[in-house]
Amino acid sequence: MKILIVNCGSSSIKYKLYDFPRRLQLAKGLIEKIGEKASAVNDHSQGIKVLIKQLLDDKIIDSLTEIYAVGHRVVHGGEYFREPRIINDKVIKKIEIIADLAPLHNPANLAGIMGCRKILPKTKQVAVFDTAFYQSIAEHVYMYAIPQQYYRKYGVRKYGFHGTSHQFVANKVSELLRRPLSKLKLITCHLGNGCSITAINKGKAVDTSMGFTPLEGLMMGTRSGDVDIASIFYIMKKEKLTIEQMDHILNRESGILGISGISNDIRVIKGKARKGNKFAKLALEMFIYRIKKYIGAYFMILGGADAICFTAGVGENNSDIIKGLKKDIYKIASRSTKVFVIPTDEELMIASLTYKVIKK
Repeated sequence: MKILIVNCGSSSIKYKLYDFPRRLQLAKGLIEKIGEKASAVNDHSQGIKVLIKQLLDDKIIDSLTEIYAVGHRVVHGGEYFREPRIINDKVIKKIEIIADLAPLHNPANLAGIMGCRKILPKTKQVAVFDTAFYQSIAEHVYMYAIPQQYYRKYGVRKYGFHGTSHQFVANKVSELLRRPLSKLKLITCHLGNGCSITAINKGKAVDTSMGFTPLEGLMMGTRSGDVDIASIFYIMKKEKLTIEQMDHILNRESGILGISGISNDIRVIKGKARKGNKFAKLALEMFIYRIKKYIGAYFMILGGADAICFTAGVGENNSDIIKGLKKDIYKIASRSTKVFVIPTDEELMIASLTYKVIKK
C-alpha cells in the first residue's frame, strides 16, 4: 500500500511517498515559500494540490485511489495524544485547542491536514505527534517548580520535541546491537539547527532536553537553550523590549548565531574558529560543552548507557565534533557503551507509525 507523509511548516510542505510494508521510498519533494508574494502557491491546500499533481505527472501514482493513507507530522499533541491517531473531527478540534502551545507549527500542520481531507476525502489520515514519545516521562520530571495552577489552567509543563527522530534512531540502535529496546538504556542526540537529547530506558523516554517549547535545553543554531529567566526580565527592562521582541531574540537571534555574530551554520563557525575568530571559537565551545552536560546528566539518571547515538545535520556530518565527544564519553563510560552515528529519517518513522495504526 502507498502511504503519503506530509510535513507542513509555516511556509513549506515536505513530503515523501512510501510503499508498505516494503518500507520503500517512491518519491519525495519540497514545496517552499507558500503564501509569499513571489510564490504561485497561496496556501497549504494549494500546496497539497501541487504535490499530488507532481506525483501524477511523474507517474508515481496513476490515480488518487492509490494513496491508501496520509501520515501527518503534528508537532504538539499536548496531553491529549499519547500515540498516533486516525484523524476525525474530534482529533482536529483538539489540535486546534492546543495550537497556542506551538503557534509556529500546529496551525501549519492543521492546514496540511485540512488540505488533504479536501483533496483526498476518502483516504485515511493519521496524525503522528512529536510530543507523543514523551508521554512516558514521569510527573516529577515533566513538572516545573512553579505554582501548580499554571499547569492545571494552561498545561505548562515539559513536553519534549523531535520525538519521531529519537524513536527512529533508538530502533536503529536496537537493530545494530541485536538486542530488544526493552533491554536497553540509550541516550539519543538530535543535533541540527534545532537540538535535543533524550534519555531512553527500555524503549520509553524518561527525560529530554526540550521543554514546554523547543526553546529549552541545548544551545542551538538560533535558539538560546537554557538561560536564567531573571536575565531575560533584566534585558527586557533595560532595552524596553516587548514580549514579542524578546521571543524573537531568544528563538531567532540567539544560540550559535547570537554568540558568534556570524552564522548559525556549524560548518561556517568551524571554519572561522580555525582561522582564529574568538567568537566563533566561543560559540563552538559552548555548543559542545552543553551537549556533554546533558549526556553526563542522563548517564547518571539512567545509571549508565548501553549506547549513545548522534543524528541529524550536525550529528551526522561533523566527525571531528563526534570524535571529541566520543573521547569524553569514554572518560565516564566503559568500553561496553557503544557510540553510533545514525542518519535520522523522521518521515519513515511517521510512515511506520501510520502503517501500524491503520493495520489495527
